[in-house]
Amino acid sequence: MKVTIRFWAVLAGAALLPLAQAALPVLPPEVEAALRRADVPREAVAVVVQDVGASRPRLAWQADQPVNPASLTKLLTTYAALDLLGPAWTWSTPVWLQGSVADGVLDGSLVIKGTGDPKLVVERLWLLLRRVQQLGVREIRGDIVLDRSAFSVPEQNPADFDGEALRPYNVRADALLLNYKSVVLSFTPDAARGQALVAAEPPLAGQRVDASVPLLPGACNDWRAGLKADFGDPMRLRFAGGFPASCGEKSWPIAHADPKRYNELVLAGLWREMGGRLAGSVRDGPAPSTPPSFELVSPALAEVVRDINKFSNNTMAQQLFLTLGLTQGGAGTPEAAREVVRRWAAERLGADTGALVIDNGSGLSRETRVSARLLARLLQSAWASPVMSELMSSMPVSGLDGTLRRSKAPAGRAHLKTGSLRDVAGVAGYVLSPGGRRSVLVAVINHPNANAARPALDALAQWAMTDPPTVAPPDPYR
Repeated sequence: MKVTIRFWAVLAGAALLPLAQAALPVLPPEVEAALRRADVPREAVAVVVQDVGASRPRLAWQADQPVNPASLTKLLTTYAALDLLGPAWTWSTPVWLQGSVADGVLDGSLVIKGTGDPKLVVERLWLLLRRVQQLGVREIRGDIVLDRSAFSVPEQNPADFDGEALRPYNVRADALLLNYKSVVLSFTPDAARGQALVAAEPPLAGQRVDASVPLLPGACNDWRAGLKADFGDPMRLRFAGGFPASCGEKSWPIAHADPKRYNELVLAGLWREMGGRLAGSVRDGPAPSTPPSFELVSPALAEVVRDINKFSNNTMAQQLFLTLGLTQGGAGTPEAAREVVRRWAAERLGADTGALVIDNGSGLSRETRVSARLLARLLQSAWASPVMSELMSSMPVSGLDGTLRRSKAPAGRAHLKTGSLRDVAGVAGYVLSPGGRRSVLVAVINHPNANAARPALDALAQWAMTDPPTVAPPDPYR
């Protein structure tokens, strides 16, 4: 009888053992606690923590599970670009004065050919037109012709992804992307007049903007909503509300509501503001096959990559992605770019890229999939590569800059790219312990409450940068 009871007790204990093991924490306790507070199950998380250069991870949880990485995708795009093109690589925008120039008049057309430069912002566009004037042109008798044929991107509604058509991050890629097809509205309080002065930059030909709005009392909370903006007419921006005086000066970047006309409006408006005259129109057309009159050269790729990763700039990432297709795959199309990055990942990162699904270069996608292990392998590869310093320095620094400026992780000890969508939160990069231990950290949460669980990512970063307990050497005299 005692033997029988003991047998069944042992059998019951063995049956309960898997349940007991399943209940054990698989993530650091502080991370588990943060996930519980956000009501996110551990099954929604994929994690790898691994010392740089080590063959095995210190922590791996669901490391091979395909997840949506959101903007962590930019690490694939930027590392591939740095590796394939080199940190000093630049874009060149050729310009032709097609016709004769005499007495300040170009008897012909000005032709500009886009090659994908992600940083043709208003300041550099002004420099391009200033160079035209330095060559003696004040009046263009013909047209301004724009060659945008280097990229072939499917037409899409800017609101297709999330319904936010006026958010600059939804601007479509363009071989001749001028100022991200956006306008920055500034609001400057003038207490003496009881108004906030409104300005729009750059000037768009024919666009009118309310010159001022009333100043309002109260705290500076949702000041954009308080303006009651009406952007229904792209050529007439109105404000039915006011602006809190306590806000000080504020800026509001918006994508132009008619992106197809943006290049026409910004070139005509800026040329006119600079004192130039244009007899014809701004239109699309082919560039000549002759050598250009001059070329505008972009900042180096290392600087562009820094802007992409520090501030998670989707439009610049898309420009770089298509540039990889154009320069490495022979076509500035999404299909060519996907194949270039997929081939590069297979060669550089190894055989487990089967779980890799690339939709675009920015991560603004519901279809992209990658595993935490593959991202960790990417970071290990980058650490041992000649472009390590450029890639690492392009990542936000915890508590200091970029998208990690408000992070609660220890200031300055983490270089981490962030990823965020409606149901995705993630970080990937490098952390440093006080004792000098450098680790790769990848963590991705896919769950409706993902963004409420960001404290769990901070807690994981804190854990990853903790030094192991010091063990005293054995005493040889004992």
